[in-house]
Amino acid sequence: METNQIKSKHKWVWIAATAALCVLFTFALIPGAAAQQNPAITAPQTRNYSNSIQNAIDIILRNYVEEVDAKTLYEGAMKGMFETLNDPHSAFLTESDFGDLSLTTQGSFGGVGLNITKATTPRSDGKPMWVEVAAPIEDTPGWRAGINPGDFITEINGIPTETITMDEVLGMLRGTVGEQVKLVIRRGERMEFPITLTRAIIEVPTAKHAMIGDTGYLKLITFTPYTADRARDAINEFKTTGYKNLILDLRYNYGGRLDAAIDVSNLFFDGGLIVSTKSRIPSENREFMARRSMLVPNDIPVIVLINRASASASEIVAGALKDRGRAYLVGENTFGKGSVQQVYQIQPTGFRLTTARYYTPSDVNIDKIGIPPDREVKFPEYTEEDAVEMNKLINANKIPAFAAENPNANAARVDAFAAELEKEYHLDLSLLKRLIRNELRRTEIAPVYDLDYDIQLQEALNILRRGEYQNLLRSAKTLKELQEEAELAKAG
Repeated sequence: METNQIKSKHKWVWIAATAALCVLFTFALIPGAAAQQNPAITAPQTRNYSNSIQNAIDIILRNYVEEVDAKTLYEGAMKGMFETLNDPHSAFLTESDFGDLSLTTQGSFGGVGLNITKATTPRSDGKPMWVEVAAPIEDTPGWRAGINPGDFITEINGIPTETITMDEVLGMLRGTVGEQVKLVIRRGERMEFPITLTRAIIEVPTAKHAMIGDTGYLKLITFTPYTADRARDAINEFKTTGYKNLILDLRYNYGGRLDAAIDVSNLFFDGGLIVSTKSRIPSENREFMARRSMLVPNDIPVIVLINRASASASEIVAGALKDRGRAYLVGENTFGKGSVQQVYQIQPTGFRLTTARYYTPSDVNIDKIGIPPDREVKFPEYTEEDAVEMNKLINANKIPAFAAENPNANAARVDAFAAELEKEYHLDLSLLKRLIRNELRRTEIAPVYDLDYDIQLQEALNILRRGEYQNLLRSAKTLKELQEEAELAKAG
């Protein structure tokens, strides 16, 4: 799991990131718990509660039938306090948690390349509290194994994940490069299969780009301190080729630094609001404005690709571009992460606390709602029958076996094998070809884009080629307008 932070004793650094321990979150790092004072903290009643907690700890340490570690009591009390908030974005951070933050800040570690979440309270859908995949990191063992967002990891090395903590999960997934990790993946209601991953050096990726005809294609994988620079380099390269359109791909982008998201947004605006934060504490209310550093001229059509794994900082960019009429959105509804956390450090531990929500330029908060595309394009979903057949195919291990025996299979050989599988498993031929191709490319660097099977990218290009962009952009509605329409429909 990747988490980004900057340590500073003199200023807050606002960050939108994927939480290493629980869920996607946006946070500001505060060096110490005393960095911000609230008058309520000094109220007599609050002092009484604080004293009572301390007294309870002292009594337990002196009188409990067995010797108890003070650190254990402290961490248990802190965890319990944050659990009462019933907010998955607010949580106590142990010393090891801060170690994880430092580890990922270095930019690389031994792991399998999966951004994961784990519920801290019983799930509303009744499923066990398994580990859920938020998004695989491209060109990592987890991504190459075909693990998808929304997949559940039900076992790690034979241990059910609903019985272990996120700390223990991370400890099993991370570790020595070259060692194997055995997972059981559950997809949908019926599909379940084992996968063995070999740990590799996981580097935090940021951007890929290429030209598709006269269209510049820029894929932002996450938002790091280098993302805006990489995006700027890509756009300048597009300029040298005389690009006429730009596709910004934010699919599977789980987030990253908010300042990086703002810097990327700056490339499309000549001033104006990008995002704001609102809180019950006046000092938390902020407006983040675009600098006058626009790099993509207004006459360049921009299409943004989004899906259900686009979250946090990527939603800030997509929301700003949509609300200000600067881009047309294609794909699927985004994840829906619109709250802000601050991270306070109490050496050597700390905690993160939800302190505000962020709002798009049309004054909409998308938390738990997400951003809808202007044109929805969904990949085909499995039917129950498909799931049964796919489960049989995966557990039969036929595609990996074919790839091992035919590592240099040409298109004709792939087509022939896919036709054989279609007869046996009754699955879509195009899906089978893609599975075979992906298996053959498992050890390769992923291509920048996929025109053969990426129907969302195909639709974006078709909009540009058919000359529909300007009319579609004029008819697109802001998130505020869409929200108001939804409220009216609900009331009527």
